[in-house]
Parts: sequence; C-alpha cells; structure tokens
Amino acid sequence: MAKMRTSRGAAKRFKITGTGRIRRRKAFRDHLLEKKSSRRTRRLGRIEDVSPGDLKRIKRMLGR
Repeated sequence: MAKMRTSRGAAKRFKITGTGRIRRRKAFRDHLLEKKSSRRTRRLGRIEDVSPGDLKRIKRMLGR
C-alpha cells in the first residue's frame, strides 16, 4: 500500500504547535475591509485553534 500523502493545501493553511494544537487563520480579512469595523478587522487578525468538529479531518489531511 502506498504512503499517505500530506495535503499540500492543508499544510499551508494549518500549523501544529509544540503541544500538538492545530492553529488556523481567520477568514474575511483579505479584501473589502473598508466596510468592516476596526474592531472586527483586529479580531480577524488573530490566530485561532481549529474547532473540535474539524480536528479529525484536518489531522488526516496533515498526515497525523
């Protein structure tokens, strides 16, 4: 059986911390920022943990 390959798209989007948590960027901070409040754009700049419902699928994509 062939080795499982890491999804390259997922590898670019998610980072695994030293303690094993998976982190991601938030969406909606790329363009059309003029209409979004400063408070909202600041919050969108933060890095967040992946939600528990997505963890299993993302781990499989990262080959973990």
